[in-house]
Amino acid sequence: MRRGRRHSAVLLTLACAALGLAPLPATAQDSVTWTLHPHPAGAGALSTTMDAHRMGVRTFPAERLDRPVDTVSARYEHAPGTTVDVRGQRADGGWTEWLPVPGGGRATLPEATTAVQARLVRAATGTADDVRRIELTAWRAAAGPQADSPGGSPASAQSAQRVPTFRIFATREGLVGHTTANGHKITRRDHFVALPSRRGLSGRGSGEYTVRVCTTDNARCEWAPVWDVGPWNVRDDHWNPGREHWPDLPHGRPQAEAAYQDGHNGGRDGFGREVRNPAGIDLADGTFWDGLRLKTNAWVNVTYEWARRGPWGTVVTPRGVHLNVRRGTSAGTQQVGFAARHARVRIVCSLRGAVANGTQGSTDVWYRLAPGKHVSAAYVDRPEGAPAPRPC
Repeated sequence: MRRGRRHSAVLLTLACAALGLAPLPATAQDSVTWTLHPHPAGAGALSTTMDAHRMGVRTFPAERLDRPVDTVSARYEHAPGTTVDVRGQRADGGWTEWLPVPGGGRATLPEATTAVQARLVRAATGTADDVRRIELTAWRAAAGPQADSPGGSPASAQSAQRVPTFRIFATREGLVGHTTANGHKITRRDHFVALPSRRGLSGRGSGEYTVRVCTTDNARCEWAPVWDVGPWNVRDDHWNPGREHWPDLPHGRPQAEAAYQDGHNGGRDGFGREVRNPAGIDLADGTFWDGLRLKTNAWVNVTYEWARRGPWGTVVTPRGVHLNVRRGTSAGTQQVGFAARHARVRIVCSLRGAVANGTQGSTDVWYRLAPGKHVSAAYVDRPEGAPAPRPC
C-alpha cells in the first residue's frame, strides 16, 4: 500500500514546479515521499454517520521516518467532498491534532516528528472511491518547531498546567443504533463525546483524543473519547487559540453558543441552520446519565486532554465496562465518575492505596487524574518508554 522514496531539496523543488505545487523553502532538508492507494478492494469501506454531519473516515498506517519532519504536502486526484488529513506523533507517544491538507497544498505540524499518519475524509457529498492515489511528501522546514525530549522539559510541564478548561453547554446525543463519524455503532448507555471539529476525532476503538468533562461544580467527571463530530458545526475547533473557522470569536467559545446567545452569523451555524441551543459538545447516554448523572442538557466544564503534556495511559477494561473514578485510593471511597473504556488519561501523579486486580495485573498503585479523582493502575496501560508519573 505504501512506497517510500527520498528526494534532495533541489530535486523536490523541481518536481513541485512540474506538478504546479508551491515550491519548498530553499533551506528545506531532504524530504521523504510515500504513496497511499485507498481504492483497491480490501482497503476498508468508509464509515458513515447521519444527517448534515454525515462523513466517512479511512485511516492509513503511520509512516515511520528516519529523520524529523514538520511540514507535509499532499497530491491526490480531487474528488468533491473529500479531504486528506495528516498528523504527527509526539515524543511521548501522543499525537498532534489532525490537520487538513488540500490537494497540492501543505500542512505545518506544531512540532517536529518522525512519524506521520494520514486519513481520507469523505463529507456528505464526497465520492471517496474516486481517490485512487495519494502522494505525501514530508520535510523539515528551516527553523521549524523542535520535538520535545521523551521526558518533557519543566517548561513543557508548566505549559501543560495552563491548558484551559472551558464552560460549554452539553446536550445528550442519543441515536442508539446509529453510527458515529469514526465508524462506532452507538450502543445503549454508551460512553463517548462529540466535538464540532474532526481535528480531535479519535479512531474507532481508540481514545487518542479524550476530554475530561465535569459538572460545573466538578463533583462528577468522566474521561471520555471523542468518537463523533458535532453538534451543529464540523469545523469549529473552539478549544484552539488559532481556530480553523470563526476566528472572530473568543478562544474557547463555540460558534453555536455565540449564534444562539448573540446572533453570530445571523443566528445560524456553518450549514446555515437556525441554532436552537448553544451546544458545543454532545454526550453519549452513558456519559450523560451515568458519568455526570445529568437529568437534562446542562453546562459542563471541558478539558481537552490531548492538548496537555506529561504522563498518560489508556484505560483497558472488559467490553462494556468502564473504570470507576474514586475520591480516594480504594474501592471503598466515593465513586465520583468514570474513565471510559479506551480513554487516554493524563496522570497528575501516583500514590499507594488498596490492592486491585485488573487487566494490567495486581497492584496497589493508584493514579490521580485531577484533585479528588483517582483510578487504579490495575486498569491503565502506560506506554513503554513514556515519562513516569511523579509521586503525589
